[in-house]
This record gives sequence, structure tokens and C-alpha cells, in this order.
Amino acid sequence: MNLLKSAAAVSAMTMLSRITGLIRETITARLLGAGAESDAFFIAFRIPNLLRRLFAEGAFSQAFIPILSQTNSTDGKLAAVDLARRVSSLLFLSLLLIVVLGVLGGTWVVIGMASGLEVGSEQFELTVLLTQWMFPYILLISMVALASGLLNTFRSFALPAFAPVLLNISFIAGALLLAPYFDQAVKAFAIAVMVGGVLQVAVLWYGLARTGCLINPFAGLGAIKVAWADERVRRVLRNMVPATLAVSVAQISLIINTNIASHLEQGSVSWISYGDRLMEFPTALLGVALGTVLLPSLSAAATRSHEEYSRLMDWGLRLTVVLVLPAAVGMGLFSDALVALLFHYGRFDANDVAMTSQAVVAYSLGLAGLVLVKILAPGFYAKQDIRTPVKIGIVVVITTQLMNLLTVPWLGHAGLPLSISVGAMLNAGVLYWGLRRRGLYTPSAGWLVYFMKVAVAAVGMGVVLWFLNQRFDWLAMAATPVARIGAVLGVIGLCGLVYFTVLAGLGLNPKRLIRKPATN
Repeated sequence: MNLLKSAAAVSAMTMLSRITGLIRETITARLLGAGAESDAFFIAFRIPNLLRRLFAEGAFSQAFIPILSQTNSTDGKLAAVDLARRVSSLLFLSLLLIVVLGVLGGTWVVIGMASGLEVGSEQFELTVLLTQWMFPYILLISMVALASGLLNTFRSFALPAFAPVLLNISFIAGALLLAPYFDQAVKAFAIAVMVGGVLQVAVLWYGLARTGCLINPFAGLGAIKVAWADERVRRVLRNMVPATLAVSVAQISLIINTNIASHLEQGSVSWISYGDRLMEFPTALLGVALGTVLLPSLSAAATRSHEEYSRLMDWGLRLTVVLVLPAAVGMGLFSDALVALLFHYGRFDANDVAMTSQAVVAYSLGLAGLVLVKILAPGFYAKQDIRTPVKIGIVVVITTQLMNLLTVPWLGHAGLPLSISVGAMLNAGVLYWGLRRRGLYTPSAGWLVYFMKVAVAAVGMGVVLWFLNQRFDWLAMAATPVARIGAVLGVIGLCGLVYFTVLAGLGLNPKRLIRKPATN
């Protein structure tokens, strides 16, 4: 299998998803700005969005894919599809119950998510309504995650990576076509979320049918009893609970941070959410794409050869480092331009730009950790080691929240993403140490020299970026949006050229950087 080709396909689809996602957020910022109405929507969407990250990009995949891949390798495709069918029956019933409870208890969900909102206020009631409308998205996105895992196991990566684009397209269409017919635009956004979920399920079920892997989660109580009796199904479900904590440390902290932000200045939830959306761009392109492609291969290599496993992990980490360092430098030094370009329209004013930019800078400090976790955590799950990441996850969650006690009084809303960044770096560092200590991963020679060369190139690029950034007034250029787009893209292109030129001058050939690892 050509891992680079697969990663490139996933990255291409993920890039399309993130581009349409940024367009979606630009429209949201233009229509809502950052205030009571936007805070209500972001709070209401936080739980289904969290589940999207946990399932589509996190815990379910990490618990399900290794066992599914093992079943496929030892018992064949039909057995793997049968396992997926049984898991889907239990998962569907469990999540249906959660959805019913979430809709009926929407008021308590909002109180738990955002205790800073005044109960009974107009903003609180709007948040509850939006929560109830969007809660069923959890069920839809979970079915999407299961279908994606099955398709990825059979090396069909593009369609699962494309599915999120449908949510963004639905969202954009809802904002442009439905919003004018509602007294509050966010109600149209909530409807668009549900439509997008249905579209994703439909497309992936089509993909399953095309590959001969169609499953039916509505199999009845008899099928559920059979599924529960399957030891492999129970192992998936057992692994999901600790995997949720281990893989999604940043997301758990984000939930807690949403509650804290609801007690801060109005607009804080929105500023953090806009900043988080911007940071999702490099995180998804690098971490999610490589993690998605690597996990099935790591799971297979884990049963064959320590050397092959280490080569795969080494390739993923080297490719991540060479791409994530310049991205982190760029996001940190160029945050004001990026935020202005994407969000500075309509009701999103100069103060919103400044506040969101602060959140982006704070997130950029932990970008390396956020991405590396998505590479390192699958290293444990490929070996079906759940306990170690769980222990690490607990420590990181506690550390992140202790950091909030220091950073929030000092930096306000920006202190929350800063704490997540510190936690992400700690998480990545301890995961790496754990892989080394347990002998699961042996790095190849030359890592120190490699890292120093990448760091030198990133610093050189950063100097050029800082100098160019001083030449423009990004807020004033709102009057000439086309010129602002051209200037931002021009600066990014020039800095990218500087970075890769310095790398080449230091002897790091781009073809060697992306060359796929040798496998047995």
C-alpha cells in the first residue's frame, strides 16, 4: 500500500473540508459576529461537535479499527464486516437512548455545559432550543464514524475524508438560503447541521454498498443479543471508554473551558470557538490525515515486526515535525492577518478580531502537541494498549485545569486555549516517552540533526513573516477585500518558499521527507 498516496488523498479531502469549514465560519462571523446569539450556538453545538471529534477522529476509531483490522487479517473480509454489523447494532441502540435523554434533558445539558448563562434568560432559552434541535447529530455522526472505520480498514480513505464537506456545504446553504426566513439566523444553522449529518450517512452508506460492506444497524433485539455475546464486540466497547479519555484530552478540556468561558465577558465562547476552528485547519490536515492512514498499517505491523512498526511511526513523526513547526510559527505570528481575512466582515468587528487573534496565538503554542498526539496515541492503540494512554490522559486533564487557575485570571479568555496548549504538549511528550520506555518504538538515527535543521528553517521563515506582517494594516484593508486576500496569500506563499529553500540548503530534500517507509 502506498501510504503517502493514501495520506495525500485524505489530506486533499480534509483540506477541502477545512476550506469549506472556514467559509462556513466566515459566513457565521459575518451574520452573527461574537455576542449572545453566537455564544448560544457554539455552546449548543459543542456536544455534537465534541462527539464528532471523539468518534470520527478519536476514541471510537482507536478502539474499533485495531480489532477490525486484526479480524480482517486473520478471518477475512466477511468476518470483519460481520463484526462491524454487530458493533453497529449495539452502538445505534445505545446512542439512540443518549439522544432521547439529551433532547428531553436539554435544560440540564446547557446548565452543565455553560453554568455562566442566566437560567431563564433569552440567551439561555435559545441555547436550550438549539441543543435539543442538534442533539440527534450525535447518532448520525457516530454511524458515520463506524462506516468510516470500515472503509478505512479496506483502504478506502477518500470518501470518509470527503464526508465532512457535506456538513459544511449544508451549513453554508442553510446560512444563505434559510437564515433570512428565521427571526434568529442560528435556527437555520441548527437545521443545516442535521441535514448535513443525514447527507454524510447517506454518502458513506453508498460507499459501503459499493465495496460490498453494507451493514444494517436496525437489526432488532435478536441481533443485539448476538452482538453482545461476541467477545470482540465487548472488547471494542470496553476499549472505547478509556480511549475516549486518552485520545480526547484536549476536547474534554474544551468542554470544561466552555463552561469557564460562559462566566467571562460576553463573546468569549465565540472568540475561542473561532480560534479553535482556525487551528483545526493544520490539525486536521496533518494529524488526522496521517493518523487515519497510519492506524490500520500500524495495527497490521504490530503483529509482524517491531522494525516495520518503528519505521511507520518514524515516518509519521518526521513528516509531522517538518510540517507542524512552520505551521505553528505561521499561526502565531500571522494570527491577526488570518483572523481578519476570514472573519472581519459584517457584525465581526475590530475588537472581535483582536480577541480571536489572542486565542489563535495561544493555540499555536500547542499546535505541535495537538498534532503529535494524533500520531502517538495510535501507536499505543495499534498494540491494543489502552491503560497507558488513560493514565497519561488523566494527568493531562488535571494539569490543564490547574493551569486555568493561573492563566484565566491573567489572560482572560486567551488563558483557556493556552492551558489546552500546555496540556497538549505534555500529552505528546509523555506519550512519546511511554512508547520509548516500553520498547514499542525505536527511533531511527539522526533525529537531533533533523530537528535542528527543521527548527533553523522555521526560524528563518518566522523572521521573514514578522517583517512582512509589519508592512500591512489588515483591519484597514477590509475596504479592499480582494487586495487583502492577495496580500495574505502572497505572504504565505513567500514564507513557504523561504522555508523549503532553507530546508533544501540544509540538505533536507522534500522528496526524501515524504518518501514512504519500507514495509515487509
